[in-house]
Amino acid sequence: MDWLLYWLGRGLIAGLQALPLRVAAIAGRTLGGLAYWLDARHRRMAAHNLAASFPEKAPAEIRALARENFRRIGENFACAAKTAALSAAELAPHLEFSGVEALKSPPAEGRRANRVFAIGHFGNFEIYARAASHLPGYQVATTYRALRQPRLNRLLQSLREKSGCLYFERRLEGGKLREAMRQKNLFLGLLADQHGGRRGLRLPFFGRDCSTNPAPAIFALRYRLPLHTAFCFRLGPARWRLELGAEIPTRENGRARSPAAIMLDVNRAFEEAIRRDPANWFWVHNRWKSPGRSATHGTAGAPPSPSAR
Repeated sequence: MDWLLYWLGRGLIAGLQALPLRVAAIAGRTLGGLAYWLDARHRRMAAHNLAASFPEKAPAEIRALARENFRRIGENFACAAKTAALSAAELAPHLEFSGVEALKSPPAEGRRANRVFAIGHFGNFEIYARAASHLPGYQVATTYRALRQPRLNRLLQSLREKSGCLYFERRLEGGKLREAMRQKNLFLGLLADQHGGRRGLRLPFFGRDCSTNPAPAIFALRYRLPLHTAFCFRLGPARWRLELGAEIPTRENGRARSPAAIMLDVNRAFEEAIRRDPANWFWVHNRWKSPGRSATHGTAGAPPSPSAR
């Protein structure tokens, strides 16, 4: 099965990379629209999540958003395969930036030039990794969880690593990531919009509690780094804008804020970005599933703030 998935994946990627980027985007939208009708389980998941998050919307609006969400997901995956093979110069006409002026301000006393970004599954989210080529002097890094199929995982990583981004397997390469944090001008992007499991913080998201991964807050506190959000917005077929959010405070009155308080601000920023373009997010993921017995709730059960150093 591993070999079969590897060759199917390799063939699909080769086919998409042979197309012009805009054609790949259209092909992806077509496949995503087909998946909407074939994948009943994820279609129901997307519709349920949308209806619970936007109770003011009529059922017809929810169905239209769910269909468009599937098309966007297909477009995003197709474009991610194609953009992985593009040079920075070839990608430049399709990508713009907003909010980069926040990066030009000098770091506060006692803090390094590195920054942490809470990112999510917005638009063509694989394009976050390409930001370094458009921001000279900075190195982008992130974590990932390896797929269960070794050959398919190596294929995916071979695509990602062409971006120049540093990737660290979150379960196995913690030491390497800590070593990388000693660099200067490192941008560490950490996904914060998926179910955080039993060790996540129970925080509200669109009015419902969910398990929230505290990693962005913990890294920002531990290394005394500025924390921002970052979003990828779709401007049109094969056109995106990477938007960097304002800094989220990690200290208040000279003391470290709790990870729960920080991540609540992150969740609110994510909500605002989703409301701007609801079809732009990954609604097929069960963000609100049951966390298990050992999950914490709010600030009371949050893990202790790492000591700043």
